[in-house]
Amino acid sequence: MAKTMGKVLITQKRSTIKRPKNQQKTIVALGLGKINKSVEKELNPSIEGMIKTVNHLVEVKEL
Repeated sequence: MAKTMGKVLITQKRSTIKRPKNQQKTIVALGLGKINKSVEKELNPSIEGMIKTVNHLVEVKEL
């Protein structure tokens, strides 16, 4: 993860079925919810923490 504050493209790659509630809520808070849905976010410490929580469910690309 880059330390410079830039933009990232977050794509959901795995389902939230049978995942803890905090991971399900984090996916929704990121604006995801369906497999292969992508959102572009400004990288900041808050978003970085959310990505770390669900890093096994998403794919992240720096823009």
